[in-house]
Amino acid sequence: MKDIYFDNSSTSFPKAPNVGRAMGEFIENGAFNINRGSYEGAYEAGSAVLDTREMLKDLFNCPNSKNVVFTPSVTYSLNFFIKGFLKPGDHVLVTSVEHNAVMRPLVQMEKLGVEFDAVPCDEEGGVTADDFRAYIKENTKAIITTHASNVCGTIIPIEEIGALCKEKGLVYAVDTAQTAGILNIDMQKANIDFLAFTGHKGLLGPQGIGGFIASDKLEGLIDPVISGGTGSLSDSEEIPDFLPDRFESGTLNLPGIIGLHQALVYLKEAGIDNMRNEKMEITKYFLDQVKEIDGVKVAGKKTVEGRLGVVSIDFEGFDNSIVSFYLSSKYKIMTRVGMHCAPRAHKTLKTFPQGTVRFSFSHFNTKEEVDVCIDSIKTILSDLRQGEDLI
Repeated sequence: MKDIYFDNSSTSFPKAPNVGRAMGEFIENGAFNINRGSYEGAYEAGSAVLDTREMLKDLFNCPNSKNVVFTPSVTYSLNFFIKGFLKPGDHVLVTSVEHNAVMRPLVQMEKLGVEFDAVPCDEEGGVTADDFRAYIKENTKAIITTHASNVCGTIIPIEEIGALCKEKGLVYAVDTAQTAGILNIDMQKANIDFLAFTGHKGLLGPQGIGGFIASDKLEGLIDPVISGGTGSLSDSEEIPDFLPDRFESGTLNLPGIIGLHQALVYLKEAGIDNMRNEKMEITKYFLDQVKEIDGVKVAGKKTVEGRLGVVSIDFEGFDNSIVSFYLSSKYKIMTRVGMHCAPRAHKTLKTFPQGTVRFSFSHFNTKEEVDVCIDSIKTILSDLRQGEDLI
């Protein structure tokens, strides 16, 4: 039986073609460091890194590639903003469907005097810019939102919220973990001041590489959380005051950047819109069938409008973890079950504390795989109702 991978919100699989080859060739043929060595191999690596910055600049429409900063992940990037920009006495707004990559550092900062309010989303995970207005206070400094829920896939209207931030003079930070490489994101059109991204999900690159893009408006306003050698201004013990060096201390994950570069090449060739359309066809095909199964409760939106290819299911009357286990052990269908590092989102969606089984699709998935999955779910639920031992 062929393995079926429906856990792309955790990390994409398969990766873009030739990602592994590009990384392997770099490691085997010249894994030289950048900003340190004064020889051809180091210059070539530096050129590849610069080209990757340029591609990300174009992808997100930011003014300058120097504003693209590489980090190990979107979580690191969000920590840079939350712990480097916010100060005691500041107030920040978030949504009630945020990932713990936002909530945990915010709760840490709350203990140091930073205030926050989570603006309630509806039971489908939706929220509007007007919902934020009533929560803005004199000391509100920023709004931080995910671009789409990692639990139910509901898309947050970042352009509307960005316009509100511009109107009120607030800084807008967006977590694009679930949307980069899937939705078209224009930093300038959406008035985004800080965009956090990861390379291993919709961008189809390897794990361990992510980053952020900070607008010129934020230059000098974020204190580095990590400092050290950058290969620049090596005669000084002071942190560089220019981007990206101010936030790129230590040796970068160069194999990861090389892999991300190859993935970005593929995204450009394949077309983000084409890939998303293929993915949403699969999502609709799955949704239309699964919501008709007795005992299935779809969390969030019941149609494909306003969502990503992420479907969370609460199997009412059953232990979700058992259903997920049987999908994997008996039918080789890989999903993710539980809280998805977003307990506040599950409370909003009324799926706390039981959590959900999450099915997240890729444009590499097929309708045949969905057919196998639907039949497997029906069989599992039928057997569980009859009290059969499925192992």
